[in-house]
Amino acid sequence: MPGVIIGAAIGGALAVIAAPIALGTMGFTGAGIAAASIAVNMMSAAAIANGGGVAAGSLVATLQSVGVAGLSTSSNIILGSVGAGSVGAAVMALL
Repeated sequence: MPGVIIGAAIGGALAVIAAPIALGTMGFTGAGIAAASIAVNMMSAAAIANGGGVAAGSLVATLQSVGVAGLSTSSNIILGSVGAGSVGAAVMALL
């Protein structure tokens, strides 16, 4: 049982830490969308599909908002819980 608890704690922490890193790597940064990134391609496709602009509330707009402002406390709690549950279940399955 201690292995499951430790695995869940590690999984929760990694999920909360990894999300902003993944968004930054994709190009959703605090300074805006980074040139020559996945985010640029997503923004371009969204703008073309929407007739020239990125719709408010769209996936690209939401990810850019998170890239600038970071995740809310409630989002971090949910993300940590999902990470903890996933890794805890995986560790339990191995035992």
